[in-house]
Amino acid sequence: CMKPLPRFVPALTRRAFSALALATAAWPLRADGQARPFDIVEFDWVDTGRQRPVPVRLYWPTRDAAAAPAPLVVFSHGIGGSRRGYSYLGQHWAANGTASLHLQHVGSDRNVWFGNPFGLLGRLQDAAQEREAIERPRDLAFALDQLLASALGEHIDRRRIAAAGHSYGANTTLLAAGARVQRQARSFDLHDERLAAAIVLSAPPFYGESELAPILAPVTLPTLHVTATGDVIRIPGYYSGAEDRIAVFDAVGSRRKALAVFEGGSHSMFTDRAGTGGVELNPLVKAATRELTLAFLDTVFGRAGPAAMPRWLERHRTMLARHAGSFGAG
Repeated sequence: CMKPLPRFVPALTRRAFSALALATAAWPLRADGQARPFDIVEFDWVDTGRQRPVPVRLYWPTRDAAAAPAPLVVFSHGIGGSRRGYSYLGQHWAANGTASLHLQHVGSDRNVWFGNPFGLLGRLQDAAQEREAIERPRDLAFALDQLLASALGEHIDRRRIAAAGHSYGANTTLLAAGARVQRQARSFDLHDERLAAAIVLSAPPFYGESELAPILAPVTLPTLHVTATGDVIRIPGYYSGAEDRIAVFDAVGSRRKALAVFEGGSHSMFTDRAGTGGVELNPLVKAATRELTLAFLDTVFGRAGPAAMPRWLERHRTMLARHAGSFGAG
């Protein structure tokens, strides 16, 4: 099991990282059944230009000095989340050789749940405001800047960087991947050209927008969309049905995109929460999602052949209500 994690300063030296490897190594199983350690470190970065903290957690695959640079995923949480969420994905990716940098967006993070309960609705509404939606992809770009400029930057393959996110974080991912929102005479273009792929979990439609094609057509990099028939968002003052996830997939302009829709489940099933969406179904979907996202990353980044995702589909077809796109026909 993982040991309690210390806080670390933003600049991580090679010596400090070697010490960290001894202190926080974990030993999960790779896809081939072999154990591979990974390291976990947290940084409390601050974007001084925006006066905005950007806390992150990094899942780092343990590597020898001769290892090739690692691919990287930058992960954005949903509303009310934190850098420590979605660990089942970060751990799995790192155990299979892909680093994962999990952001915490301070304007829409776990702090919305704390305080006067009568103020919860106001805090949720404030977290969903356009100003916060814009700051989130800026958090992603800043965190990526910081990591690539650190001692670890030389060990990251800059040609193989992906963004991923759940719910609100899926919107953040799409904005960073090229989605464009027009407001009056102003267009918000937050595209980060360093990204080579995107993983979109439970994406809601963009707030206040009924026509998705003009927003999402500019997203042309490879995308994987994951949802479920029970993936319904219900929070005070807001409702989004599972059909909205399909509409986002349809509107994305990428020629290389895939959609997996699990039967049943819930919106929060894709978080670290256990039991939601069904006590038996929840761990099965998490395991299948881990495998699918890794197959997608390995396919896009050239670490697996074109059969990796079709093989996943054959193993998990009975769990799906629908699939489309780059799995093949059907």
